Amino acid sequence: MDVVKISKRMSRALRHSPERLGLRLDEGGWAEISDLLAALGISREELDMVVAENDKQRFAIEGTRIRASQGHSIDVDLGYEPKDPPVVLYHGTPIGNIASIRATGLSKGGRHHVHLSGDTDTARRVGARRGRPVIITVHSGRMAADGHAFYQSANGVWLTEHVPPAYLSFD
Repeated sequence: MDVVKISKRMSRALRHSPERLGLRLDEGGWAEISDLLAALGISREELDMVVAENDKQRFAIEGTRIRASQGHSIDVDLGYEPKDPPVVLYHGTPIGNIASIRATGLSKGGRHHVHLSGDTDTARRVGARRGRPVIITVHSGRMAADGHAFYQSANGVWLTEHVPPAYLSFD
């Protein structure tokens, strides 16, 4: 069993294109586990192993249902309540993105939110997925004081709509 391959297929199905596998997600992004198992052709033991071994804890299980914790490009309501963030958060990105980010800030792109990390190690790993990483400091405490909403997903990822350039530091 290739845990990474199954995790990627699960992410695609639960975050981006459930219809490709004939899955139906409810308004909160939940799918029946039995439907996902049938669509992916995997066992419950394999699913449990993927969920348990996923270093980012991308998936949440509740009873007979499963969903991705964040990162959706499809319309779902994850039900996260606004939460006061720490004074600073971090965002890792490949160096090639820096000029655009300096000009326009951090944008959510095709996702529901910008994803932020509470520590530089996680941000570095995220940024390194597509090239040499740069760690950007987000002055989230100032943002929150200025009225920007923050949320925290079940796996600890911080979420916000947009981070304007004025709240960014490039060390």
